[in-house]
Amino acid sequence: MSGSWRHRFGLGHLLAAAAAAVPLLAIMLVGKTPVQLTPEAHFFPVVIAAGTAAVVAVGLTMAGVRARDGRAILLGTAFSTTTALLAVHGFATPGVIVGMNGVIALAGGASLPVGATLLALTALPALRRPRRIAPLLVLQAALAIGILGLGAIALAVPSLVPMVPKAGSAPALALLAWGLACLAVLAHRAVRTHALTQRPADLLVIAGCAWLGVSLFTQLVEGPGNVAFYSGHALELGGIALVGIPTALDLARGGASRPLVGDLSAIELVAAEEAYLGTRVRSLLVRLADRDMSTEEHTRRVALLAARVAEELKLPPSSRRHLAVGGLLHDIGKLSVPLEILNKPGSLTDEEFAEIRRHPESGRRLLDELGGFSETVRSLVSDHHERLDGTGYPRGLKAREIPLAARIFSVVDVYDALTSDRPYRMKLSQRFALDYITRQSGEAFDPDVARAFVDMMEGSDYDNN
Repeated sequence: MSGSWRHRFGLGHLLAAAAAAVPLLAIMLVGKTPVQLTPEAHFFPVVIAAGTAAVVAVGLTMAGVRARDGRAILLGTAFSTTTALLAVHGFATPGVIVGMNGVIALAGGASLPVGATLLALTALPALRRPRRIAPLLVLQAALAIGILGLGAIALAVPSLVPMVPKAGSAPALALLAWGLACLAVLAHRAVRTHALTQRPADLLVIAGCAWLGVSLFTQLVEGPGNVAFYSGHALELGGIALVGIPTALDLARGGASRPLVGDLSAIELVAAEEAYLGTRVRSLLVRLADRDMSTEEHTRRVALLAARVAEELKLPPSSRRHLAVGGLLHDIGKLSVPLEILNKPGSLTDEEFAEIRRHPESGRRLLDELGGFSETVRSLVSDHHERLDGTGYPRGLKAREIPLAARIFSVVDVYDALTSDRPYRMKLSQRFALDYITRQSGEAFDPDVARAFVDMMEGSDYDNN
């Protein structure tokens, strides 16, 4: 297995794939084996699952209300609706509270597709900061109360509800297709989020969606009375837990669940580097800030700009993550530059300038020694002062010899340097900096990157103060 393959598909990815595939394989092999369980063996696990989902629903809703975030509230609605349907499904277990009825099949078959549909809607832009959250709360309460109320009526008069959807029937297969499609949307969001964050918890969502999909299959295709059906209930419990873990982690950080809403931007990665980029990046930034606050502030501004350019160029999530990490660490080599040189108010001597020019190589050596940083991040640290025409340093690379991340960074680094106060001069205007980048496009700077950056800045109200 090559190094690049190992980088893209590590142990976490293999474990997530196994967690998703093994249950399906097991059910295919032994799922049709008949099994008889007591009604209580169905009743209690399902009711426990409903209680678990209820706790998650309350937490999501409260977090959404505090942040006035409609996405988190709708996440809560998805869990509370699933809770209500699971509760009805559990209470309808024949032989515990009521006899044979059609409520158990209808509530059980609808719980996951309905919940997945609501989860799939959480990415709607209008829900990010809705003008009013009261309608969302009313919708949540109405769905939960309505389902529980109708369930109570149906259980009181079981003849009102036919035995549908019958396992393997056309309606059941249609419901299966819809539920799987919604779960696939959620899994796709989790894949995108993991590409940006590299958090193991986001892989749990992918495995959780797979478990819920298998559970849906066992209920709507296999039907009751066999290993597949009861294993599917266990997978439903496990799937809810796997989806709920990263949700709880994100709520603890004060935000909506990233792998479920799927809209984490590279800019947010930079803004919350400890949460999403890890404590190693944070510790290096703390060291840099303790030594030279102006350099640390510069790296944060430049990383934010680089992240915005990456989104403007529609780069894949992994590239945006590398830019966020590399951007925050691009000047880490200045830890080895004497402060009297960094903060000198006048012109540098040739020896002092030579010391400054060594910081890209010093930064690269530091990351090499620490280990665990991708080649893209390390090359950005070592090559961000290279120029298209070969006049940069430390290697004098030209044109496409310079990695794309470094070409992006050379533009935003120069922009921030020109528009920030320095010990030896006052900051220059944004207009001057953008005109300079435009003039140097095709010579010092990649023309596509320069054009994207200038267009982005002219269309925004960015201020680096």
